[in-house]
Amino acid sequence: MPMNAAYTHTSFVALGDSFTEGMSDGLPDGSYRGWADLLAARLAARGPGFRYANLAVRGKLIGQIADEQAPAAAAMGADLVTLVGGLNDVLRPKCDVDLVCARLAEAVERLAPTCRQLVLMRSPGRRGPVMERFRPRMEQLFDFIDALAERHGALVVDLFSAEALGDSRMWAEDRLHLNAEGHRRVAEAVWQALGHAPESDWREPLPSAVALGWAARRGSDLRFAREHLVPWIGRRLTGRSSGDGLPPKRGELLAYEAPLP
Repeated sequence: MPMNAAYTHTSFVALGDSFTEGMSDGLPDGSYRGWADLLAARLAARGPGFRYANLAVRGKLIGQIADEQAPAAAAMGADLVTLVGGLNDVLRPKCDVDLVCARLAEAVERLAPTCRQLVLMRSPGRRGPVMERFRPRMEQLFDFIDALAERHGALVVDLFSAEALGDSRMWAEDRLHLNAEGHRRVAEAVWQALGHAPESDWREPLPSAVALGWAARRGSDLRFAREHLVPWIGRRLTGRSSGDGLPPKRGELLAYEAPLP
């Protein structure tokens, strides 16, 4: 059930992988913003003393989130916690979805008693052959998330069913991460799920697209393969992750300060 909008959150901790870290909502300094930062800014504007932590690290699997991020978040005792994970697992060639669900359940069981509101998500997916290949795994995971949320009184934000978020124009060139407009819409979706008045229609479809010619499509595919697909395959073959050695985005629950323009 959505929360009463009269409640003012005083602290927010976000857990997850690159989606919650904010890739690929890039800022001029080379860092990422993303939906969680956008949501934190809105919540901070509702009252003084708001605190925010973002423990997300790109490339993390659900076991890593459960083992590394969930205990840290639970100890922080924030009143709002978001947990999004498992998609990196199910998009791998070999995946035990039941094990992914079990590790997700461990994280939820640790977090739910420590916060006023836990938010889970059915993650968005870019329409195309890759998503269709993995759709059965994704839907199994999302069905489990629905049941898990019901058991623990968590909110579920259903991004997967939103046609607009499946539009390729909402995604960055790597075809794995939302762009700035995609992240803005996710922030709006969570904002509304928490019971706040809508500021926009996050499900609104984009205008009809102009079809690209063969040469433009081919060029885009070649750039994608060279700049994103080949490095991704290389990491998989060598057992590396894009997040290896990276610290959490915002590892402590500290007072939120709006970034300088």
